[in-house]
Amino acid sequence: MSPDSAAGTTAAASPHHLSLPRFRSNLTGRAISLAVVLLVLVISYASSLRIYVAQSQEIAATKAEIAQRSQRIAELQAEQARWDDPAYVKIQARDRLGWVVPGEVGYVVVDQAGKPVGGGAAIEGNGAPSPAPTTAWWTKVWDSVEAADRPEPGAAARKTSPPTVTESAAPQVSAPGSPASPR
Repeated sequence: MSPDSAAGTTAAASPHHLSLPRFRSNLTGRAISLAVVLLVLVISYASSLRIYVAQSQEIAATKAEIAQRSQRIAELQAEQARWDDPAYVKIQARDRLGWVVPGEVGYVVVDQAGKPVGGGAAIEGNGAPSPAPTTAWWTKVWDSVEAADRPEPGAAARKTSPPTVTESAAPQVSAPGSPASPR
């Protein structure tokens, strides 16, 4: 027999050789479990990384706020140091309030309407003082206690009088075995 004929008989006897070749999967159980473990690690590290980035942004914002407040504290301390100097206080009293030292003559320049022109600060109010409450709260409380002792005359009569029941509206009750009779 020739080698070609032997191969032909074997192929005819076995149907598996006629079908498409079987491909063996390159993925094993170990490879799949390794991929699952790596996927879980990536997901957990991604959430941790997201939290890390959010916290680092919060820290940067807090540091910027601390720097701004430190600068404001330094400005306020410098202003407080100026107000501790009696010469600065004297200058501010002259400029803002128009005060003069004894022996000096103070002048105020006014316009045609009689309002001061230029320097000096005017102390302005917002107009009339706020209206005082007409009655104090404790007065209102005491009035409500006294009103509770004096109820309205019509309200008491409505609450205490029972509803009127007529005979036609009364329920018909009869004992077992006895004829029904109106009461």
